[in-house]
Amino acid sequence: MITNVYVDGFNLYYGCLKGTPYKWLDLEALAVRLLPHNRINRIRYYTACIAPREEDPAQHLRQELYLRALAANPVVSIHLGRFQVTTARMRLARPPVTGPKTAEVLKVEEKGSDVNLATHLLADAFRKDCRAAVVISNDADLAEPVRLVCHELRLPVGIVNPHRVHRRSVSLERVSPTFFRQIRPSVLKACQLPEKVMDGQGAICRPESW
Repeated sequence: MITNVYVDGFNLYYGCLKGTPYKWLDLEALAVRLLPHNRINRIRYYTACIAPREEDPAQHLRQELYLRALAANPVVSIHLGRFQVTTARMRLARPPVTGPKTAEVLKVEEKGSDVNLATHLLADAFRKDCRAAVVISNDADLAEPVRLVCHELRLPVGIVNPHRVHRRSVSLERVSPTFFRQIRPSVLKACQLPEKVMDGQGAICRPESW
């Protein structure tokens, strides 16, 4: 069955990649491992470009290498959102008996990825770009577009949860009647990109800290 895969990049990262040695993930290999009887038509990957931080000034360089390595595969397309940084005053979790009960904090939010994913999922379904779709995310905000594609457009949609079982989205599970699966660490280990990937600019080497 011809299948499109839609990957919520930050949900995937914080769900099962952060703190592991499996960040150099081959998305096509992952899709093939999860869907051995399907033919992968395209993989859409949604993320935003991160900025260097004082405690990790090279993090954006590692992301750039990874995005280049992903883009070297013609099956994968990358769709970028953006980060929005605002200043907000928020209540302290454990305010002191005396003194201020709030603090001014920097609020960093990733914008656009969920909207972009939902838009492409719906547009591809309308165009009949595939016979089935798979969404790799645990974001409950995607429940309504998934429901529309499943029930209104009659396209089967499977959900792959990158988080632990106890953090599975009930909303997504309810609207996707096709299947709901977890990503196991053994699968991530088996689906790594080669240490060196080639593209039109040359060699892309896996970051040493990964």
